[in-house]
Amino acid sequence: MLLTTAAIIVVFLLLGLRVAQEYERAIVFRLGRYVGQRGPGLYWIIPFIERRVTVDMRTKTVELEQQETITKDSVTIKVNAVLRFKVLDPAKAIIKVANFNQAVYQLSVTALRNVIGQHQLDEVLKSRQEINATLQQLVDAATEPWGVQIEMVEIKDVEIPESMQRAMAREAEAIREKRARIIKAEAELEASIKLTQGAKQMEQSPISLELRRMQMLSEIGIDNNTTTIVMVPSEFTNAARSLSQLVGPGEKNSGPLQ
Repeated sequence: MLLTTAAIIVVFLLLGLRVAQEYERAIVFRLGRYVGQRGPGLYWIIPFIERRVTVDMRTKTVELEQQETITKDSVTIKVNAVLRFKVLDPAKAIIKVANFNQAVYQLSVTALRNVIGQHQLDEVLKSRQEINATLQQLVDAATEPWGVQIEMVEIKDVEIPESMQRAMAREAEAIREKRARIIKAEAELEASIKLTQGAKQMEQSPISLELRRMQMLSEIGIDNNTTTIVMVPSEFTNAARSLSQLVGPGEKNSGPLQ
């Protein structure tokens, strides 16, 4: 009789032994009422009277399925996002919401669609960090009563319609062409200013004009297949005529010096 009683007690004790991993917590209910949490490690519950629900405390990464939504400027886009969260209070996560994993997922998808709808397409493409921060704050505020912390909500990919891609490509090309024309106009303006300054400088110094003319002739003469007509300034011809008048005929025909 004593052996039978001892065996029953041992079996009863063994039936209540449970083990929780380091990253797990056990939420214990006694006849339907919450009585506390157990773990990690070895713990004991009253068999047939108490039951446990184990919660994983590790950070979970969930990829949100592609969502088709409309931006503020009425452009239909498809967005992928990644969600990262973890349970801080396992009791709230079990008691306050039926399925916290599914609830967090659906809440994140809804928040993603709402936030995208409040921004224009350019903002979605250029300001992802701000949108991610807004998403994290919204979802984290909603899941705080559940004992769940949202660590990150990040937009992963944005798919734009092909027609919009072509329009954006044309816009980018127009912007580049505009920039090129502005740079060319600025260069022409600077060149005209320099030419004006050079002309004024040559006007003050005629010899510099002649030097420039000779330099230009030397540059033209590089090509052997060109025919160059040189307009000799009247100053040169007058100077040559004056020199020939000064030199007499005898001096022209005189022989070499003895």
